[in-house]
Amino acid sequence: MFNKRIQVFRSFLFLNDLLVLTPCWFGAFYLRFYAPLIPVTKGIPPLSEYLVLFPFVLLIWAGTFYLNGIYSRFFNRTQEGVALFKATLVSLMILVFVTFFFKRTDYSRLVFLYFGLLSYLSLTLTRLFLKKYYIALQRRYFALERVLIVGARELAQHVARTIVDHPELGLTVTGFLTRNPQKVGTRIQGLEVQGLYEDLDRIIREQQINLVIFAMPLTVQQKLEDLLNLIRDELVDIKIVPDLYRLITLRGGLEEFEGLPFINLRESPLVGWNRFLKGAADTLLAAACLIILAPVLALIALAIKLTSPGPVIFRQTRMGLDGRVFEMWKFRSMVVNAEEQTGPVWARKEDPRRTPVGRFLRRFSLDELPQLVNVLKGEMSLVGPRPERPELIHSFKDKIPHYMLRHKMKAGMTGWAQVNGWRGNTSLEKRIECDLYYIENWSLLFDLKILIKTLWKGFFSREAC
Repeated sequence: MFNKRIQVFRSFLFLNDLLVLTPCWFGAFYLRFYAPLIPVTKGIPPLSEYLVLFPFVLLIWAGTFYLNGIYSRFFNRTQEGVALFKATLVSLMILVFVTFFFKRTDYSRLVFLYFGLLSYLSLTLTRLFLKKYYIALQRRYFALERVLIVGARELAQHVARTIVDHPELGLTVTGFLTRNPQKVGTRIQGLEVQGLYEDLDRIIREQQINLVIFAMPLTVQQKLEDLLNLIRDELVDIKIVPDLYRLITLRGGLEEFEGLPFINLRESPLVGWNRFLKGAADTLLAAACLIILAPVLALIALAIKLTSPGPVIFRQTRMGLDGRVFEMWKFRSMVVNAEEQTGPVWARKEDPRRTPVGRFLRRFSLDELPQLVNVLKGEMSLVGPRPERPELIHSFKDKIPHYMLRHKMKAGMTGWAQVNGWRGNTSLEKRIECDLYYIENWSLLFDLKILIKTLWKGFFSREAC
């Protein structure tokens, strides 16, 4: 019943969105051509042209919303507004791209803009109304599912808060069970501790419980089989929330294989189609950039050769995906044997080891451009955690928790840390925090966002040295 209620609620949202998008599309057409703020100079096109395009619009919006988690995650009001805005913006960009390259008629960009604004405002407002209506509908026509939580510590309290924060689920928590007799009768978060674990079958019958959620500490998990045997004849739904969420460090989740449930505590996002799509995007974009930037690369190489002795390309060992080392390429921006006296160190502001051309290259991150070759070779990605030198990593990994997890993603030319200002000789902890956030939330759309921000925040960063 728990899953069915979620599915019904999400179906409500999906149908709501489809119904809202339809009048918004025709409303945008009307505003542009029949109530224009900007005069119409090329005549009013037939509505049929926009009718033909509308199914593709629905497909783009539905697909983008789905990929952005609009129908698979639960948001509070602010989060939902932000998520809808981002998904609408991306949908508009895709629509403009598709019609630009495949158009058969001259579609008005103002119609698209009006549609984006109308759809965002309408979806935000109708979803707010729909949630309240759906909750009221459940309370009026459907009995709330009564939930008993077995456990009373941090995990159980977290489960209770989550249920209370989402009334659209149609659940109500009656209370907790505990193994500590002294806690029986007390209240936690306004909910009563109704008894001990051994009272489970009795409380199910007395309280007319519909759903039992086991949220016990790992230290008492051995009692689980006894408790399940105790209620094997009770007609209740049963769910288990394992006390493992504190141990999840990277893209944790649950999957099933041949009837066996597997709990992922740590997993790279680069598996299956994700790996293929990211690799294909990297290869195509890196090849295109090398072709377009070939004259610039040649000029930089010539400038380095004419102004300082030594090779044009500087090669340095770095650590990448799954701890594999590779030779990363850069335009040489420092004097030859720059670390002969210091050993492996980070570059610093106004580093005296820079060459005259190197100052310019490092200021605008142009020294990183040869890494497009590393991307083509599959050693790096356009976007990902910046690769570090093995000598420095050995000192970092013992001092900074979860440092090595950044190597569960292919190293990148730019990353979430860099576009947020954490580059060069800045806080390593903040950089790792950004890297792990990126891996947790990775998607091709996130990569695109970082690449766009890199054009300004990355290449023109104050932290570049």
